[in-house]
Amino acid sequence: MTDIDINHTGKKAAMKVEIDLNKCSGHARCFMVDPELFDLDESGYALHAQVDIPDGDESKAREAVAACPERAISLS
Repeated sequence: MTDIDINHTGKKAAMKVEIDLNKCSGHARCFMVDPELFDLDESGYALHAQVDIPDGDESKAREAVAACPERAISLS
């Protein structure tokens, strides 16, 4: 996997999370796992279909996948 500098902060993306926006039902459990990784609208729905996960936050991404009751989140 190629490292990508995200947000020009010097942090590298270790993986990506894919969110099926059609399956997202606004439970906001991904946000409860890590509010810095997931951007939600005021109703709790994911705003982005892809999220770059910085190196070191892989376990939080896996927790978010497991926490989603709609199975709308996957790793890539």
